[in-house]
Amino acid sequence: MKKYIIIIGLIVSQYLFSQDDTSIPLPVKAIVSGNDTLPLIDLPEVQVYAYWGKVYASKKLFEEWTRTKYNVKKVYPYAILASALLQEMDNKLAQIPSEKERKIFIKQCEKELRAKFEEDLKNLSVTQGKILMKLIYRETGKTTFQIVKEMRGGFEAAMWQALAFIFGNSMKVQYDPSGEDFMVEKAVQLVEKGYF
Repeated sequence: MKKYIIIIGLIVSQYLFSQDDTSIPLPVKAIVSGNDTLPLIDLPEVQVYAYWGKVYASKKLFEEWTRTKYNVKKVYPYAILASALLQEMDNKLAQIPSEKERKIFIKQCEKELRAKFEEDLKNLSVTQGKILMKLIYRETGKTTFQIVKEMRGGFEAAMWQALAFIFGNSMKVQYDPSGEDFMVEKAVQLVEKGYF
């Protein structure tokens, strides 16, 4: 199919860029090579991925990839939203001079966020929570432990870290797209491109 489109494009360009005076000039880039005028068309970048649904090393790897895609698709919007909200909150906090007013503002923001997202986040599985923490690090450059420590203090951050540890997680987890989080990164790229 692509071959035919290229051939048709070349045939059409031959008529559009002929050397006689009857041709209609179009706003298309062209290269003159000797006596020939060749169209120059910029194409968008294309990335090719092996679809792991058909080509996979083992059934276990395929199942892991399927779960990873599902989990990333579910939690990635929350990571993006968290990044945007933290940026907005940091900007507003920079304008508040008093420490007392800052604490009031943080508590008000926390109350609003709990009302909006608490039920949704409670329904996440442990694996989805772990992926969410990694994606928040990917989007903000800060671990969830650092974020809680900045907003609520070291004691509360340590308390939440202990609770996460009980469930086999860590709030200090970082994102490694070329290592253990390879599948998560590929799933994020596919989500960003709108493939699923």
